[in-house]
Amino acid sequence: MGGIIWLASYPKSGNTWMRAFLHNLLQNPPQPVPINELMRFTLGDTLVEWYEKVAGRPVAGLTDEELAALRPKVHALFTRASPDSVFVKTHMALESVCGVPLITMDYTAGAIYILRDPRDVALSAAAHFGTDVDGAIALMNNPVARTGFETINVPQYYGTWSQHVRSWTTQRHERLLIVRYEDMLEKPFPTFAKVAHFLGLKPERERINKAVRFSSFREMQRQEARDGFIERSVSSKAFFRAGVAGQWREALSKDQIARLVDVHRDVMQEFDYRF
Repeated sequence: MGGIIWLASYPKSGNTWMRAFLHNLLQNPPQPVPINELMRFTLGDTLVEWYEKVAGRPVAGLTDEELAALRPKVHALFTRASPDSVFVKTHMALESVCGVPLITMDYTAGAIYILRDPRDVALSAAAHFGTDVDGAIALMNNPVARTGFETINVPQYYGTWSQHVRSWTTQRHERLLIVRYEDMLEKPFPTFAKVAHFLGLKPERERINKAVRFSSFREMQRQEARDGFIERSVSSKAFFRAGVAGQWREALSKDQIARLVDVHRDVMQEFDYRF
């Protein structure tokens, strides 16, 4: 491959877990890679510093149109950050804003899209964004959901959870791998082995298993408790909160479940999220 390999997901769907696995797999370290070094391995597509590099000046206060014009140049710069393919984390929908694609295909080598049951996403997103579950559900059901300009990040564009998933998965392609969070959790070896093979790698079984162990939720939670995590939202108590599937069954009300299922039923059915 060459160019950008996108690690894409709706927020709180397992992107950081995937990044940690890949870092441990490719580095093959004797000890788990520190979670605070993940940004050295995978670039972040919304970091202000990249936009300021291509703009040559501060970008705070720029309009959406002005930021959109910079985006392809930022993506081009990503491809020059490494002599080989470069992993870039994104929570952007595969859409266009102000007539400019949020993901520049000219610089794209492939993508891994991670998705998670939206009912569990709602719980995790509420904790991450510092809102209640009803607020998280409203965000996930909002067709124009986006963030504003932040100190270190330019705006991110989500759409609804279903719009986000469909934008990435509607047109299946050999350079796109779709991975469910639940499969990462319940079937780690075959799921992560598929990721390695998608990237053209042929690691031995033990190397994959070691990378799975070194990037386990318990390991990342342990590191965060000891060292903190620079990517933790200021609104949340911890980035690595629960790391389980199906917590929504006890945590969501019937009304909250219905509000998610009513909007996302078709996509949930397609990816075997039953209700």
